[in-house]
Amino acid sequence: MSTAAVPELKQISRVEAMRLGPGWSHSCHAMLYAANPGQLFGRIPMRFSVLMRFDGLLGFPGGFVDRRFWSLEDGLNRVLGLGLGCLRLTEADYLSSHLTEGPHRVVAHLYARQLTLEQLHAVEISAVHSRDHGLEVLGLVRVPLYTQKDRVGGFPNFLSNAFVSTAKCQLLFALKVLNMMPEEKLVEALAAATEKQKKALEKLLPASS
Repeated sequence: MSTAAVPELKQISRVEAMRLGPGWSHSCHAMLYAANPGQLFGRIPMRFSVLMRFDGLLGFPGGFVDRRFWSLEDGLNRVLGLGLGCLRLTEADYLSSHLTEGPHRVVAHLYARQLTLEQLHAVEISAVHSRDHGLEVLGLVRVPLYTQKDRVGGFPNFLSNAFVSTAKCQLLFALKVLNMMPEEKLVEALAAATEKQKKALEKLLPASS
């Protein structure tokens, strides 16, 4: 098994994040999830259903919040209203804050709320009728938190997709700290996804040379 670790960003507390100066931007995103007792093909446990959105890249619903005019939660709910249309989160749903890498100084805040499977489905239906559906937001997807017998199908395949900014690290962090997937399973899925991407790149290189 690969010895690679789950990648992590620099975590800071909410209080520390609020003390950051005006040179920092704040992004707020929400992970909505529900326990799922279903089985794929009648034998592979689904465990949980997690929602992410697609806009050309995979990420969580949310966006940037202008701290001059909005609290973190008010700003997040404003953005969620445009893309989901039916949900309001509170400070009780706050999960983490991370400093992003790169030239732009951004602190990424993640919120998480567990719903029932019926409530999660209602969010999916509401999102189709939201203002941004089909424009900036191209749809919601469920994260497959299982691995098939070939050790690639399911979660490893999902991780081999392109994610926006910190979304991939936030997903892995949340699955770990919310005890939704053991860390060793996260590492195995990451290794399988990386190997798949490596093989795909090797197939493309000869054709482009």
